[in-house]
Amino acid sequence: MATNAINMSFRVDKNLKKQADELFKKLGLNTSVALNMFLSQSVREQSIPFIPTMNIPSEKLLKALKEVQDIEDEKITPKRYKTFEDALKDID
Repeated sequence: MATNAINMSFRVDKNLKKQADELFKKLGLNTSVALNMFLSQSVREQSIPFIPTMNIPSEKLLKALKEVQDIEDEKITPKRYKTFEDALKDID
């Protein structure tokens, strides 16, 4: 770390911190290095290095995601089709 480094302190959700620590460890980093990377890239690009959005999933998407989860949890059996055309007919 640079000799002119300072300590920063901020609050973060305990579970989020744990998940971030685990992710960064898998990437060969620690949280401090990852946050320094984020700050450096933000300054270099003069913007947040990702696009913050207010996209809210549609009811149709939420329903589809729940169906996928139910299939994975074996709560429902996935539909089967003999042909691709049969599957397309079911989409409408």
